[in-house]
Amino acid sequence: MDPLFDFTGKVVLVTGGSRGLGYQMVKAFAERGADVIIASRKLENCEKVADECRALGRRAMAFAMHAGRWADCDALLEAAWAEFGRVDVLVNNAGMSPACPSHEIAESLFDSVLNLNFKGPFRLASQAAHRMSQGEGGCIINISSSGSLMALPMVVPYGAAKAALNAMTVSLAREYGPKVRVNTLCPGPFLTDISEAWDPKKRESQPVALGRPGYPPEIVTGALMLASPASSYTTGALLQVDGGVR
Repeated sequence: MDPLFDFTGKVVLVTGGSRGLGYQMVKAFAERGADVIIASRKLENCEKVADECRALGRRAMAFAMHAGRWADCDALLEAAWAEFGRVDVLVNNAGMSPACPSHEIAESLFDSVLNLNFKGPFRLASQAAHRMSQGEGGCIINISSSGSLMALPMVVPYGAAKAALNAMTVSLAREYGPKVRVNTLCPGPFLTDISEAWDPKKRESQPVALGRPGYPPEIVTGALMLASPASSYTTGALLQVDGGVR
């Protein structure tokens, strides 16, 4: 194993880690030696992933929480530090992007989208960064979207929340550096379980430079790089993994 991507002895926390891109990242870190914390709404789904990681010889903790609620975010960090004594890498991955004409969006839906895509990630990142800065340091990766960088009709609150996440990354990197690095990973269209509802043609081709959607393992290299010493001089940055959206 390349020592740059050896996470033996590290503790990695991934929200939304029971499915989709989050699951891929959990497995990638565990396969490279990390102990992992899988957080999502349904405990049974988190436990299934935790069992897969334990089968690799890793310690794994499943935790049920709503990533848009500050009380849940605080409880997650308390449990993580109680179990492992620290978190070396936080991946803020949980999110939602319901499609709806902007003029029809209910206030409750608007609030839910911003809570899960920005309010909760802010709480987790700021509290984790503070804890990390009081210890040996760490790394935070905020999962954004190509929709934060381009016009994205029908999911305007989602794109706006992710754009706020991008701005948050830059400021937290300055606020909690040099011991804590904070970066954004910005995926485009990926073939996860969510994409199973897409039109078949959309699953085969996309209006990006590479002409196709991404495969879940292709998000892994970006996450590993940002979490590893390979990016030791990278913070406050945005890495696009989107097949060339623009």
